[in-house]
Amino acid sequence: MTGEEFQEVVKFLEETPASIRQLTAELAANGELTRKPAPDEFSALEQVCHLRDLEREGYGVRISKLLTENLPSLPDFDGRRIARERDYNQQDFESALQEFALARAGNVRMTKSLSPEELNRSGVLEGIGAITIYQLLGLERLTKPRHAV
Repeated sequence: MTGEEFQEVVKFLEETPASIRQLTAELAANGELTRKPAPDEFSALEQVCHLRDLEREGYGVRISKLLTENLPSLPDFDGRRIARERDYNQQDFESALQEFALARAGNVRMTKSLSPEELNRSGVLEGIGAITIYQLLGLERLTKPRHAV
């Protein structure tokens, strides 16, 4: 990943909470944040709860392990199981979005301060294989939330 690509990814990561707010405004106004587009898909509320937990327990933990351990094993994040266990569709949307935004801001702030050598520290992500922090940040773009607007 080039410096320009890194800056593009960082910008995308920083803007995601505001993008989610914009994408869900109509759903919130219509009381449809818990509506699932299909039985096996997440509602907007479940998406935001998933992103909050993934940011804290997935990306935050992975980045920390990559920075402090040599070639750490990075477990997968079973979002569907966690969503069921935590009953995401019964949680508060505003709280979940605020908590996601705070966790995201902290992770972005930390990664922006890393040197190129630190960004190239690697580990093994379950289901993916060898991965660096640079690559981990790029994966976030692949998991951009789908919206039901």
